[in-house]
Amino acid sequence: MTTTSANDADAAPDDEVTGAEVPGSTATIALIAAEAGVSIPTVSKVLNGRTDVAAVTRARVEEVIDRYQYRRRRGRAQTGPGLLDLVFHELDAGWSVQIIKGVESVAGPERLGVVLSELGGAHRPRQEWLDDVLARRPRGVILVLSDLDPAQRRQLETRSIPFVVVDTAGEQPAGVPTVGSANWAGGLAATRHLLGLGHRKIAVVSGPVDVLCSRARIDGYRTALDEAGVAVDPGLVRYGDFFVGGGYTHGMDLLDRPDRPTAIFAGSDFQALGVLRAARELGLRVPQDLSVVGYDDLPVTEWIGPPLTTVHQPLYEMAATATRMVLGMARGEAPANPRIELGTELVIRESTAPPATVA
Repeated sequence: MTTTSANDADAAPDDEVTGAEVPGSTATIALIAAEAGVSIPTVSKVLNGRTDVAAVTRARVEEVIDRYQYRRRRGRAQTGPGLLDLVFHELDAGWSVQIIKGVESVAGPERLGVVLSELGGAHRPRQEWLDDVLARRPRGVILVLSDLDPAQRRQLETRSIPFVVVDTAGEQPAGVPTVGSANWAGGLAATRHLLGLGHRKIAVVSGPVDVLCSRARIDGYRTALDEAGVAVDPGLVRYGDFFVGGGYTHGMDLLDRPDRPTAIFAGSDFQALGVLRAARELGLRVPQDLSVVGYDDLPVTEWIGPPLTTVHQPLYEMAATATRMVLGMARGEAPANPRIELGTELVIRESTAPPATVA
């Protein structure tokens, strides 16, 4: 993606800021250019995400920008409508829609367009994506289940493009604003519910092992079992992919065995749907033969048969909160709380019941 401007050199005065590394100094495009041994238009091209700069030259300019702690001034005039970038590690039809609606509930009244990107399952965007972001100069960036490496963070920071991470894939470094939900508490509540019904052989099918929220839900599951004095069976702990296919595959493996579990806690509603299909194909009735708990509380969970007991994750509210946060940062406001965790709540429907031996 390319942008047009009147003149790269003419843009330089608007990019002057006070350097943080040398007290009292002023870092300008001219100084950056001199230090890097390039022209002023070349520095401007790097700042604006232009791709017509050699990789070696770009790296040298970025190093000088970082060394001087250069920051582009906020509020610089933009052409065209204001934009927000919304980045998903992977899109799905239900979970992602709730996030998009939450972002739009705030961006719409602000008359901001939303640019949607999908990383094909990766948790970190490619440099080409970042170049496009620098070129279109959005008001801010919201990353969902994805993050940036240190160099990418610095590139956004030097251009004064704020970013917020929603439902982090991993632990974020200090200073990175995040919005998430109480995943550990959600896993705890789901497992306590099944234990309270009398289940003792409880399996869990969470998301990928390298995703923080997935591990947190399993940690809640383990804590609930420990509280009840039930030993954790490693064979009943599975890491899936948050999608129907993962739930189905693990569901078939867990249920097609003589010592099958009497209940399964699925780390997402989609995985719960896969578990339900596996149970149906194996001739098991839900909840008479198997109890199933999901996670997210997507609208579809009220309409499937039987309606799904699940953990409500406030996806819409998480997205709206992140959008308000990033827009405040774009106005120069520091977040009052840079790490926000919204509550989760168990929603009991008809997919859970006492195990047959207890009923």
